[in-house]
Amino acid sequence: MARAKVSRKSTSIDMTAMCDVAFLLLTFFILSAKPKVQDPIHADIPASTTIQALPEVDFSSLLVAEGKVVFSVEGGDVRMETLKGMADQYKISFTPDEIKQFASLDNYGFSIQFLKQYLAMTPADRAKYPVTGVPVDTTDNNELFWWVKNARKADKLVHNKELRIAIKGDAKEEYPTIAKIIKTLQKQKVNKFGLITSLKTATK
Repeated sequence: MARAKVSRKSTSIDMTAMCDVAFLLLTFFILSAKPKVQDPIHADIPASTTIQALPEVDFSSLLVAEGKVVFSVEGGDVRMETLKGMADQYKISFTPDEIKQFASLDNYGFSIQFLKQYLAMTPADRAKYPVTGVPVDTTDNNELFWWVKNARKADKLVHNKELRIAIKGDAKEEYPTIAKIIKTLQKQKVNKFGLITSLKTATK
């Protein structure tokens, strides 16, 4: 009796659909990824074993190093409203183009009186210009106080959320500088804020 022959089938698999999905995912991650922003002043931040990702919206950070403070707030729309509030506070007029340029800045570490001159620079010149820090003191002319206050008002206006604030301080920074910042926050009843640290391996 003759044996029945089993027809052989091709073992090749069409990978076209899988390649399409892979490239779509790769494109999505590339376009949605946020590049790491270089700090304008170097800070050796303390280490911690706690892992918690920094929020990308409704968030402001204060970098403290070398006795200077650099202010930043997430979201171009929030930055625009923050600058408008600062313009009203200090009676400074900014053009729509200057407001748009400020919205593209990742951080700002100068006096408000220098801002128009800073915005007139090219990005290359801004990167080379030495950071002097946002003025912070215990008087009524505390610029950091108004940057934070106007950022909180702007985030409430734009997103209807409470702005979360974190301090990113150099581990070697002297306490009086940090104390002035904490006092500035407490002056507007901000008693809850985070501390940004680097990751360290837990001891076994």
